[in-house]
Amino acid sequence: MRLRMAHGYLAVLLAATSLAAIGGCHQQPAELAPPQAPAVPVSKPVQQQVTDFVDLTGRTDAVEAVNIIARVTGYLVQMPFREGSEVKKGQLLFEIDPRPYADQLRLGQAQLANNQAQKKLADANFRRAGELLANKSISQQEYEQFGATKDQAAAQVESAQATIAIDKLNLDFCHVTSPIDGRVSRYFLTIGNLVNQDQTLLTTVVSQDPMYGYFDADEPTLLRVRRALAEGKIKPAVANKNPVLMGLQDEDGFPHVGTIDFINNQVNPTTGSITVRGVFPNPILSQGVRLLSPGMFLRIRLPIGQPHSALLVIDRAIGSDQGLKYVYVVDAKNLVQYRRVVTGALQENGLRVIETGSKPDDLKPDDWVVVGAIQQVRPRMEVRPDQEPMPTLGSSTGASPSTSSGK
Repeated sequence: MRLRMAHGYLAVLLAATSLAAIGGCHQQPAELAPPQAPAVPVSKPVQQQVTDFVDLTGRTDAVEAVNIIARVTGYLVQMPFREGSEVKKGQLLFEIDPRPYADQLRLGQAQLANNQAQKKLADANFRRAGELLANKSISQQEYEQFGATKDQAAAQVESAQATIAIDKLNLDFCHVTSPIDGRVSRYFLTIGNLVNQDQTLLTTVVSQDPMYGYFDADEPTLLRVRRALAEGKIKPAVANKNPVLMGLQDEDGFPHVGTIDFINNQVNPTTGSITVRGVFPNPILSQGVRLLSPGMFLRIRLPIGQPHSALLVIDRAIGSDQGLKYVYVVDAKNLVQYRRVVTGALQENGLRVIETGSKPDDLKPDDWVVVGAIQQVRPRMEVRPDQEPMPTLGSSTGASPSTSSGK
């Protein structure tokens, strides 16, 4: 009897479970909450004064460079300078054996003395011939012969004097001195070697301060500069020389300031560029060291125009679509809007200049620019803007001042 009751209880339990399952299949599903709009960081453009510029590359070159070449033939007997040192104008660099030239000078001086004696005798004979001609003791022809002898003696004296001047020069040329202040190179020959007049290169000397910086400006840059000059946007600084900035390979920015003193007279048709030269100071630093040497690589920054107000945004906020630049802006309805922009130069703090004008769709100072998660947003997409100051390199918030821009 107990067995029959247990089976009955089990059947009732199974039936109740089946009814519960059937009833659950007919329940209405719960409503899903709509997806939340994604949060994106946005910032207002930074507005500040900037100066347009172009960045170029160049090389240093000495203002004065001299090849020291022997001016007389002879053997080297002395080289009283240290290779690679700075030398002064007039300092002795080489001495060529002066003895043959000293003897040649003495020979010339003796010849001059002989010619002067002959001239003295010819002058006296000519005076006596004049007296004899007055007494009609000699003919006119004989008198003229005495005059010719006098003139010949005078010419021989002048010739001897000229020879002595040449001999003195040759003797002086045995002492090879530096014609400029600068840094001397190495010995190209050592003591005892024969050098030939106007052929043998002994060493070189290059000036140190100031130093030239040569660079090539492309034709569009040349036209921008000339138009800016014509419009008065560029004003000469001092003595009609415009400023130019320079940085070396191991330096950040452009800490060296110079002036442009030369622009070539024609554009190279092969490269489409024109050569420009700047002058930069190269003073002696500690331990007698100078920073610049001829032939060094330079980074050149050429300012164009006067400072003007501009808008800047972090460079990563700018996208590119087939060469066209754009940014995303969040409007008052929290919708993403596509905004095409024209960019300027990248600043040292990571901000890039945005060129603005009078067009309605130009970027405005009050626009909220998407500065992060650029790949996750699309035009007309609803977002939750997370407002923050414009980020810069080296700083998560805030924009540091910048003073220049370029294209």
